[in-house]
Amino acid sequence: MTTDNAHLAPDPEMRMNAMYAEHAGPLMRFLLGLTGGERYAAEDLLQETMLRAWRRLDSLPPTRGEVRRWLYTVARRLTIDAARRRRVRPQEIQLVDLRGVPTADETLGAVLAAVTMRRALAGLSTSQRALLVELYVHGKTIKQTAEMLGVPDGTIKSRAHYAVRALREAAADTGERSFVS
Repeated sequence: MTTDNAHLAPDPEMRMNAMYAEHAGPLMRFLLGLTGGERYAAEDLLQETMLRAWRRLDSLPPTRGEVRRWLYTVARRLTIDAARRRRVRPQEIQLVDLRGVPTADETLGAVLAAVTMRRALAGLSTSQRALLVELYVHGKTIKQTAEMLGVPDGTIKSRAHYAVRALREAAADTGERSFVS
């Protein structure tokens, strides 16, 4: 079988390859014109056109000219349908990731929390403040803090409990309570 008659080959893959080789280039140029030069949109439409041809391969017209007209008709209709869908749907926009940008409220809240925390810490005894700094700022465990201070673990737990409670009360006195749980 010659390449001129490849579109009539009994092997479906050979027929599809021959059809794609002959019609894909001109069809792509046609679709680029219909999409206003949007290459990705034209490629998607070409792929969908060829997929539809593959699905109907056994029922396609027998001559090259008729196949070409069928492909162009399908491509044009797909382009029209895509344009209609875009008109119905709101325009897609690319969102900017703003998670890292602090808002005025976040900045103000952070400043207020820091000021309130400083005031509340100032209201604690030196030993309570030192204990909370070791546990929560330096990230030491209860066992490490107990060894450092030379007291039992239970004593550290008890002192930490009362220090946090005193911190809550001091924060409440300054008008801010949400940052201490």
